[in-house]
Formats: sequence, structure tokens, C-alpha cells
Amino acid sequence: MSSRQITMRVLVVEDNKKLAMLLSERLMVRGIDSDVCHALDDAGACLHAGGYDAILLDLGLPDGDGLTWLSTLPRERAPVLVLTARGSLEDRVRGLDNGADDYLVKPADAEEIAARLRAISRRPGHRLDPVLTLGALTFHTADRQLFVDGEPVSLGAKEANMIEALLRRPGRVVAREQLEAAVYGSMEAVTPNALEAVASRLRKRLANACGEDMLHTVRGVGYYLGTGRT
Repeated sequence: MSSRQITMRVLVVEDNKKLAMLLSERLMVRGIDSDVCHALDDAGACLHAGGYDAILLDLGLPDGDGLTWLSTLPRERAPVLVLTARGSLEDRVRGLDNGADDYLVKPADAEEIAARLRAISRRPGHRLDPVLTLGALTFHTADRQLFVDGEPVSLGAKEANMIEALLRRPGRVVAREQLEAAVYGSMEAVTPNALEAVASRLRKRLANACGEDMLHTVRGVGYYLGTGRT
């Protein structure tokens, strides 16, 4: 596949696994990276890890209704594009009145889906912080670049995903399940020690750049960033 610039990161919540994979592939070639969840519980865990510019949401999920779930999300959340087979006027009005930022009926062309995702992500008040900071650390989410005291630190893609998830909850422990959802794509197999390997590389890079250990392990639970427990 030819190189491409990733301009957005979205969460696709769709229980049809074949359709979800197809959507993910077609969005990727349009510069939109995506994680895929097939149930609302999994989607909630992914959102907790953070880092999405928008959510593409089906409504008929195996563990509940998408609109009901949408109503439980915090006010400061990524914008939501509903993509569903429910196409009546009543359904569309209900969706928009209950928190959806846009509403699209299946089947929909990938080009239009991508355009609508870009449009809702540009609306004021929705987009997540583009720059995350903690002490000497500054992470630019758009270009995935980490700086320590203004000096760039080279990171691999998975290390960048991990530090973003941790910086969105500075000083707080992030469970390994949430980190795995943030670090790895939904279609990627995760071996038992894969997250530890990413954490080890990230810890060494941070220690070299900061002169101290900022990535801490809570055995059996997860990881947190900071100079000490908060």
C-alpha cells in the first residue's frame, strides 16, 4: 500500500465484523486510522483510553442500543456520526435529538463517511486536546511527536500510542486492557508480553531524555506516568 498521511483517528463501533473491517480499510486509504469495537462495553474501554477525533456508531449492538449508550457519554467527548440501517425520518430525528452530531443511513459510500467524519471533527468544542503535557513532556497528537524540554524524542508508532493514552490520564493508573486497546489495532493479535515490550522501550526513551524514570508499573494492573504516585 502506498504511503499516506493519517489525519484523523476514529473509533468504529459496529457488530458486523466483515463490514467493520471493510470500513476500517476504506477509511485508512482516505487518511483516517481506526480502531474497531463490536460491542458497547469494548467501545467504552477504548474511549476511556482516549485519543479519538470522532466515533462512527452503529445503533443495534449485541449488548445494548447505541443511542442509549451515547446518552451515557461525558459531555466532553469526541463527536459521533451514527451509521445505521434505521433510515426513517423519525429515526434520524431521534438520533440527532439524542446526541448524535450527524446521522447517515446504510449503505453509505466510504467517501461520504470520511467527509462527514472530517466535518464533525472540525466543529468547535469537540476535538480532543491536540497537545498533551506533563512536566517536561509535551506530546503533539496530530504528528505523534514527543518533546522533552522542547527537544524531540524519537518514538515508534506503538510507543506513541502508549504515551498518548497515559498522558490523557496523567498520574493515574491506566489498566493494561485499556492500554492494549490504545496501542494495538483491533485486528492486530496481541501476544501475552507484547505490551510489556512496548512499555520497556518507552521507559528507556523517557529515562534517557528526562534523566529519571517516569513510566511506572503497577503489577497486575497497568501503568502510569509521573515522578511518583499521585
